[in-house]
Amino acid sequence: MIELENVTKVYRMGKVEVFALRGVTLSIEEGEMVAIQGASGSGKSTLLNVIGCLDRPTSGRYVFDGADVSRLNDNQLAEMRNRKFGFVFQEYNLLSRASALSNVELPLIYGGNRHKRQRAMEALERVGLAPRAKHKPTELSGGEQQRVAIARALVNNPALILADEPTGNLDSASTAEIISIFRQLNRDGITVVIVTHEADIAAQTQHTIRLSDGEIVSQ
Repeated sequence: MIELENVTKVYRMGKVEVFALRGVTLSIEEGEMVAIQGASGSGKSTLLNVIGCLDRPTSGRYVFDGADVSRLNDNQLAEMRNRKFGFVFQEYNLLSRASALSNVELPLIYGGNRHKRQRAMEALERVGLAPRAKHKPTELSGGEQQRVAIARALVNNPALILADEPTGNLDSASTAEIISIFRQLNRDGITVVIVTHEADIAAQTQHTIRLSDGEIVSQ
């Protein structure tokens, strides 16, 4: 599903070049559950952003599901992100004044889907949160907010879920719930890639990629 070949990402700050990724080469198979680990500043989030087409590599080749990403224009990339990828972040990124259901509906609004309410409820049911559909984020626990964010990521039936430190703000019980959901989604056939600092989370995946200073040191 995912093939990166000698991918670099360089950020230019005036005359200074900062290498976030240095010649990364990797493959992720369809249906895998993968962890990306490394210290702060190792390039984990940059790699996830490149995989999710949120950022373009400076050099190298990235092929997703047979498509050479470097050949796609901005509109094609946006369509790929909306149809193929689901994103989950540490901070949840929910609209505070909107209900859980309305938050989950957002990607469907952008996609012009006619069955927004039904699809959003089905996604909330998959994460066990349908009874809380009318609650706003301020009325939900951290674990429940993250489940809303996962439902939002699921609502377009993505082939790939990309999660950046999804349990970073959660207690151990909520963390276990969230990882259990990701494992079930993976059993359902969705490829899952998780950036995490936590070794016990990485141990529950099939494939761990470790980065240091923008380079893969083991996988």
